[in-house]
Amino acid sequence: MHRVVRSSVLKNIIGKQQKMKPTKVIGRMFAQQESLPKLPVPALDATLQKYLRTVRPLVSDEDFEQTKKYVEEFRKDSGPKLQKFLEERATKEVNWLSDWWASVAYLEFRNPVVIHVSPGIVLPKQNYTDTAGQLRYAAKLVAGVLDYKIMVDEQTLEVEYMGKNPLCMTQFYKILSACRTPGLKKDMWECFPPDEPNPPTHVTVIHNNTFFSLEAYGKNHKPLSVDQIYNQLQKVVEMSKNSSTPVGILTSENRNTWAKAYNHLVKDKTNQASIQNIKRSIFVLCLDELLPGDMSDERSVAAKMMLHGGGSQLNTGNRWFDKTIQFVVGRNGICGLSYEHTTAEGPPVVSLMDHVAEFCKTEHDEGLPAENVKPVEKLEFNLDNKSLEAIDQAKKDLDKQVKDLDLTVAKFTDYGKNFPKSVKLSPDSYIQTAFQLAFYRLYNEPCATYETASLRKYQHGRTDTIRSCSIESLAFCKGMCDTNVSQEQKRELLKKAVNSHKNYVNEAINGQGIDRHLLGLKLAAIKNGMNVPDLHMDQTYSTSCHFKLSTSQVPSKEEAVLVFGPVVPNGYGLCYNPQESQIIFGVSAFNCSPETESNKMANSVRQSLIDMKNLMAGSVQAKL
Repeated sequence: MHRVVRSSVLKNIIGKQQKMKPTKVIGRMFAQQESLPKLPVPALDATLQKYLRTVRPLVSDEDFEQTKKYVEEFRKDSGPKLQKFLEERATKEVNWLSDWWASVAYLEFRNPVVIHVSPGIVLPKQNYTDTAGQLRYAAKLVAGVLDYKIMVDEQTLEVEYMGKNPLCMTQFYKILSACRTPGLKKDMWECFPPDEPNPPTHVTVIHNNTFFSLEAYGKNHKPLSVDQIYNQLQKVVEMSKNSSTPVGILTSENRNTWAKAYNHLVKDKTNQASIQNIKRSIFVLCLDELLPGDMSDERSVAAKMMLHGGGSQLNTGNRWFDKTIQFVVGRNGICGLSYEHTTAEGPPVVSLMDHVAEFCKTEHDEGLPAENVKPVEKLEFNLDNKSLEAIDQAKKDLDKQVKDLDLTVAKFTDYGKNFPKSVKLSPDSYIQTAFQLAFYRLYNEPCATYETASLRKYQHGRTDTIRSCSIESLAFCKGMCDTNVSQEQKRELLKKAVNSHKNYVNEAINGQGIDRHLLGLKLAAIKNGMNVPDLHMDQTYSTSCHFKLSTSQVPSKEEAVLVFGPVVPNGYGLCYNPQESQIIFGVSAFNCSPETESNKMANSVRQSLIDMKNLMAGSVQAKL
């Protein structure tokens, strides 16, 4: 019933490669695309040696000796066969990993996308005070997205670079007009790109749990002006004064549960048409109502609104979490977005967000208004008892998730990237080392740590893992907590930890990380009907992948921060935006874990950053 739409450009640029000559792509956006290298398959021995180094600080001597035996068995037995399979796959695919990763990490993942998959991004609070101000800002936001979309449609976005290396731009092409659809065992990802015969031209607007289709273009595909969008949004509010049954809350459910409800919903033609309209929209705009209660910690409240909507009594029904991009504009001035992760990582989304935020700050001469503006269309749903019961259950399930999430947004203002740069240390590696120290001080042990490494130097590249916990970081943490270690020795341990992390970063972004390689070897065994290797069944492997710290640097020009949930029950999600003179970070934990507390971790990070500066500032005259 559902058709995955891929255009000629999408087939050859971002989809599975067909046995045909690639389409000639014109425009700066993809100027470097065909020259990008293919993702390499790392050498087996190098991965196994690196694996042993990364697990050494995490396990006992006895467990480590057993793991060495499993590694040696794998090296001699099944490892070379599986390695050969991956190398052969790499010759046939544009990217040997990308399809597997999309399935394993996202489409086959059965937990709700809310909290567990989809991040939220908090923008600085806006200063409007009434509905008119909210809608005026929302209108500018929509116009800003449409302005950005022109560059995507015409492929005139400038190619991004990492140093001298051009980066894959396909994620930018996908974030507008893509959507996820629930399935009983595996979800489906659909994209409706700008060069298909009938590309999306409308925006989904949700207010009071009621869905609308707002046609964003008039005659000759001219975008609506800010005033025209504002008038349309006024009509949306007028047509939805009373709250509707929150159909959107179903998208917050476990994916199997949502798939069953979805399959029942779309048996009705009206429901099917409304959902298809949402899926085919450019993006979703959520107009949230006034938030009651304590607003003293506005950033943390805003983060919760972006991540989960606040629960069934607040704004979670005012969402469609399957849509790649959802901008949220609240009555309290709380603004930001939520994005479904299957389509892209943070940088393309932040690029869009930064453009929109800057657009909203400036005045624009839009010329004559668009002609032949279509009226907004209310999307109807026919809900029988079975669907209403599914919605009631989704409310209960979602409220449990909301109650369980512990989330803190903090701003560290003592310094930012400027200080580590002044003492000639990598800012990211320095901050990651601070995370290691913060955790160690709280728990007196290290933990497996995930940091996102971009593989966009390669065609269709997504991510690999930077394993931030290392032999060197553990030595530094122990040294900092030992009064018998001198300041000079502590400084040397810090430098070694930072440089060790920096080296791992360089290896990971150059396709030499180990986590995706080890995953590929495991999937190759399954694909070939072989037993999963003992190496992957070893408790040490599980320990090394039990990321109690799941972290990501997502820089932005704005005073914004991205937030996401922990990836393990007793862990933390930790995302940060390092700016020149401050660091904004969000910390999440689960209340069900007696071990974790987001505010406690945030304070420990803050103290670690202070202590590390004091340590390093004593060695040289820092140039701030």
